[in-house]
This record gives sequence, C-alpha cells and structure tokens, in this order.
Amino acid sequence: MNLKKWNGALLVGISLAFGVAGGYWFAHQRMSGVPSTTPEQSLNSPDERKALYWYDPMYPQQKFDKPGKSPFMDMQLVPQYASGAGDSATVSIDPSLSQNLGLRFAKVTRGIFESNLDVTGILGFDERDVAVIQARTTGFVERVYAHAPGDVLKPNAALADMLVPEWAAAQTEFLALKRNGDADLLAAARQRLRLTGMPATLIAQLERGGKVQPYMTLTSPIGGVLQELNVRAGMTVATGDTLARVNGLGSVWLAVAVPESDAGSITVGQAVEARLPAFPGTMLNGKISAILPETNPDSRTLRVRVELPNPDGRLRPGLTAQVRLNRSTEQSVLWVPSEAVIRTGRRALVMLTEDAGRYRPVEVQLGQESDGKTEILKGLEEGQKVVTSGQFLLDSEASLKGIVASSEKESPPSATGSSFHEADGQIVELNDKEVTLAHGPFKTLGMPGMTMTFPLANPALMQGLKAGDKVRIAVSQTDDGLRVERLDKSGSQP
Repeated sequence: MNLKKWNGALLVGISLAFGVAGGYWFAHQRMSGVPSTTPEQSLNSPDERKALYWYDPMYPQQKFDKPGKSPFMDMQLVPQYASGAGDSATVSIDPSLSQNLGLRFAKVTRGIFESNLDVTGILGFDERDVAVIQARTTGFVERVYAHAPGDVLKPNAALADMLVPEWAAAQTEFLALKRNGDADLLAAARQRLRLTGMPATLIAQLERGGKVQPYMTLTSPIGGVLQELNVRAGMTVATGDTLARVNGLGSVWLAVAVPESDAGSITVGQAVEARLPAFPGTMLNGKISAILPETNPDSRTLRVRVELPNPDGRLRPGLTAQVRLNRSTEQSVLWVPSEAVIRTGRRALVMLTEDAGRYRPVEVQLGQESDGKTEILKGLEEGQKVVTSGQFLLDSEASLKGIVASSEKESPPSATGSSFHEADGQIVELNDKEVTLAHGPFKTLGMPGMTMTFPLANPALMQGLKAGDKVRIAVSQTDDGLRVERLDKSGSQP
C-alpha cells in the first residue's frame, strides 16, 4: 500500500514537471515571436522564397542541391533564389513599416524642363559710351569750371576756357580776306581755321560777328560721369593732350559671375531678370549681350555681360544685383525631385522602389537643377518610383550590406549574381590583367577574409595603384568566378 502511494506521488510530480516545462516553452515562443513550426515546415512555407540551388561564389559554375560547406573554399555555400538577385542586391523593409520610417516616394517624370539659375552681378559703365576730350591745338588754360571727377554732367557742359594764340593770327587773316572779297582766298583761309582745330560753330560765329575770338571753351559732348579732368588754371596744353574723359549713363553693363558648371547652358540673347537691393520691388529685364572668353581662376566662374537701359540715370556703377537667368529646353527630359538625389561627392544615387518593400540604390547622371527638380540624363526610366524622404536611412543600410549602386542602363547581370559585393583589403601584387588581394570578409557572400587573386574587369582599374595600397574592393559574380569591378584607394595609407 505504501509502495502504491509512493508510485502515485512520483507520477504526479513528473506530470507537474512536464507541465511547467511545456508552459515555459510556450511562453518563450510567444515572447520571442518564433513560430511553432518545424524547420521543414518553415522552409516549405509559401511566404518564403525557394532557393533554386546553392553555389560557391568562387566556382559559380558548380551547383549544389542543398546547403552546406563548399568543397573548394573554407566557406558556406550561397543560395541562388528564383528572383535572381536574392537579398544581396536590395534593402528589404516591411511595407507596414514604411509610414513609421517616414518614407515618401515620387515618380520619375518626363516633360519640358524650365530651369532658372540665380547668380549675383555688379553694375558697371557701358564702355562703348565714352567721350574723350583732347586738345586740338596748343594753348593756355585761363579758367576751369567748378567740376571734379565723379560729377554727373549734362551734355555740352563747360569744363574749361583756353587761350589759343595761333587762332588770333589766323582769324585776323580770315577777316582781312573777307573784306577784300576774294572768294578763293577766303575759302583757303577758312580751311586753315579748321586745320588749327577751331570748331565749326566758332568759325560761323567769326563770320557773322567779324570779331577775333582767340578763346575756346572745352565742353562735354555727352552727358554722364566725369571720370577724368586733367586741366588746371594757368597750365599749358599741347596738341593731343587728354584733358577730360566722360562715361555716359544712358545704359549700363551688368557683369554676372556664372559658375563654370553652368556655362554650357548660357547663350547670347538669353533673357535675364535683375533685382537691385537699392530699389526694392523693382525688376529690370535685359538680355545677355556677350559671354567673355576668360574664366576667373580663383572663383571658377565665367563672366557674362548684360546690357540694361538706364533712361532716368538712377542705375549707378557699383550697385549689386540678384540676377536670374531663365533657361528652358524645348526637348522633353526626365526629372525627379531634387530631394531624392543622394550626392556622395564622387557620384549621385537614388533609391529605386521595387515590389514587396524592396529598395535598390541606383547610380544616376545629373543634368540641370532648378525649382526643386533635377534632370536625370542617365540611370532611370519614366514611371519608376524613387524615395524622396528616408532615402539616407536606406542608403546606410545598403552600405552596411555591401550593396554597390549600379546604373539602370547597364547590361543585365549574369545568372549567377546581379550586384557587386564589397570588402576592404590590401594589394599584394598587381598587373594589367589581375590583382592579388589580402581582403577582409565579403559579408554579402558569406566569404571569409583571405589572400587570393582576382581578374580585373578593366586594365584601367590599376592606374594610380601599387602593391601595398589599401583599397575598397567591389567584385561581381561571373560564370568564371568573382571579378574585380572597382578598386578605390582608401583615404589613409600605411
């Protein structure tokens, strides 16, 4: 009887123990989120992609029907999925999390691209509207009018009075011949007055008044700014001396500095809008009259000249202006929102949206940019969808996975792989056909670090490199194995 009681108690204890263990296992599965299916059930789940075969990246031509360790290298075999690229070419995000991550999207659009280039400029004198006053004969300065360089003059403004002794004798002879009435001699004397530099108005006044006038008043032939005044009372001037210089203000030149990267889209006759801080709310319209042939070596800008009318004379040289160059193309081009572009310094990328919450970095070639839009010259097609917000998070994840962006216009990848795989390493030996590298692990291939020789996709990859250089390696999978597509020298060298 006691034995039966003891056996019953033992059975009850064992049952309790199994119950506690089962409850703990069930609770652990619920908290960890692991489904209570067997590994075989998980592999055969319709939600999981099916692997077509497994292969060694170094010997992709050899296929295996199950996972395991490579017989050629000390590494695990890599699955090849029916979708071709597998997980190594894209970043996968649960579609339900897109809103939580702040992802926004936009389509690649084709249409007429109107762009504006905003630059700065400064007003200067119109160097074609210039008057230079010179002495036509030797004389003495008797009087200088109250003007100084920088004054704004009206047309025919008096500058100085000069005594010309040579004119006195010539005028006396002319008046004597006029009284004698000899027409031929009078014509010769009139010509002599012209040759002494006497203005035609003064000769006409001499004929009408009959009085010798040895004084001449220097005047400005145009209105504008007095740039130079080289006369003083009592000084002697010789024939050909420059006495004054005047710049007209009827029009001004707007000198605009255009970055050399935008110089190719600038043409003569292009419309220009200018706004001056000195005149708020006023917009001036003009056209490009000249593109100067030299580039400023310090600012790397091209000088462009714009002519602006100045009928009221309020535009003064030295004023600054905010200038907008209106550029438009008659051809339809592809463009995306500028915020979608990731600029790394060496290239430009966008995150291309694919189905099932997958995103792929794509290298693009950029064109003009204006009003929040950027022209795409190469890399995308109309109707594709790109990420405009949250793309830097996706790009960081792609970098961690070793995904290298490729252009959409490149040839289709081989069946053994559709992406590049990256690792750090050091060059051991290099020639124009292959390179021996001591490289770290290729994480996207599950390949450990080792020293081995790779063929080069292009002999130009070896330019500027030598044995001992530390490099960033990008390889692709071909039918013959891994091939080096890029060798970027690292920033710090031993």
